[in-house]
Amino acid sequence: MATWLLLVIYLAFIGLGLPDSLFGAAWPAIYEEYGLPLSFGSFVTVLSFLGTTISSLCSAKVINRFGTAKVTAFSTALTAVALLAMSFTESYWPMCLLAFPLGLGAGAIDTALNNYVAIHYSATQMSFLHCFYGVGISISPYVLSLVLTGQSGWRGGYRIAVLIQVFIAVVLFGSLPLWRKAHGKEAGEEEQEAKVLIRCPGNQTA
Repeated sequence: MATWLLLVIYLAFIGLGLPDSLFGAAWPAIYEEYGLPLSFGSFVTVLSFLGTTISSLCSAKVINRFGTAKVTAFSTALTAVALLAMSFTESYWPMCLLAFPLGLGAGAIDTALNNYVAIHYSATQMSFLHCFYGVGISISPYVLSLVLTGQSGWRGGYRIAVLIQVFIAVVLFGSLPLWRKAHGKEAGEEEQEAKVLIRCPGNQTA
């Protein structure tokens, strides 16, 4: 069970990496379409990082309440929704606003899975976890390059990424019972251990 769950976690980390390189690869086409200066891409990046930071700082309470499995699944679904909405934007500022929830989802996934793997698996498996993040950030530019010159343009690349994220989210939701069985614990018990490792401002639980 633990091995199958680890594969699901690796898959989730591929999904974490997908959006991180997608915007940078698509930005040359986006700013040209919207008639913007090249430097305006920084606003989207900063808002995404802001969402990630806030989510990472405050995810301990959320994880301790709902569990790693549900937080990861719902956060992956959130990133898929944000990417899909971005692909339909007709101007720059809505894309900026959508970058924030995209960052929120990414920060929650990152914190939840790093904490979970640190508790239940070895340092070697933690290293492999981050290798799969590299797989995710490598896929996005490649997929985008296949469709960028076509009729769908950068929006098509975003929508393909959405399909991948939706697939990963479905796998995560389907694997919820596996999380409870993998380490011989009932739901929420592993989160009691997580309180030792992760905290956020105002969280007084040790």
